[in-house]
Amino acid sequence: MTVTLQAEGGVGTIRLDRPPMNALDIATQDRLRELAAEAAHRDDVRAVVLYGGEKVFAAGADIKEMREMDHAAMVARARGLQDAFTAVARIPKPVVAAVTGYALGGGCELALCADYRIAAQDAKLGQPEILLGLIPGAGGTQRLARLVGPSKAKDLIFTGRQVKAPEALALGLVDEVVPAAEVHERAHAWAARLAAGPAIALRAAKECVDAGLETDIDTGLAIERSWFAGLFATEDRETGMRSFVEEGPGRAKFR
Repeated sequence: MTVTLQAEGGVGTIRLDRPPMNALDIATQDRLRELAAEAAHRDDVRAVVLYGGEKVFAAGADIKEMREMDHAAMVARARGLQDAFTAVARIPKPVVAAVTGYALGGGCELALCADYRIAAQDAKLGQPEILLGLIPGAGGTQRLARLVGPSKAKDLIFTGRQVKAPEALALGLVDEVVPAAEVHERAHAWAARLAAGPAIALRAAKECVDAGLETDIDTGLAIERSWFAGLFATEDRETGMRSFVEEGPGRAKFR
């Protein structure tokens, strides 16, 4: 399998495994969509790590495969491409990308689907599609602009240049930079800490932020208000408040 899902201790790792560069061909995209849906529904997965291995996250789409596709073929495929990445972005649980080596093109777009990105010191990220006479097609023009702002996104997309991890951190494209040997460990620790948290509240927080960014503030506040009130019906809310009163802040243990 070019993509696998393994769960341990509440953390599900979605692992890309298509040597040598984890090129995202159609079969890999479809498998990614399937496993994102599986991770979304499995009770033993409470947080997710996206990982490509020690050497590379994903160097982009399979250009040899794409070169054989004409306009009609890509019209038929473009929605499936986007749907695979959207399935990752909509996993209703915390998702962290552990970025090693290259995250270019579709690889960068996959990292953009995570809630948090931890990159190796020697990692390189970018959207080089313009150099092929194309534009990002798996959400890059939309998610990148929302993450780093339109002018910075346009610079990366217009030039197709690769950015090293320190610049990616300065741009807000990644959230942490650590030594390469520590990337997976750090990402897993981030996910494990949240996997022990209140699952429904974390889902609510993610949906409020993501949905709110897509609409006006009044609608976003309505989404927040609905979730906020709804959480008062959960066991986790009772656990958290009881622990706060009896033991002090930050000591609750959620089921």
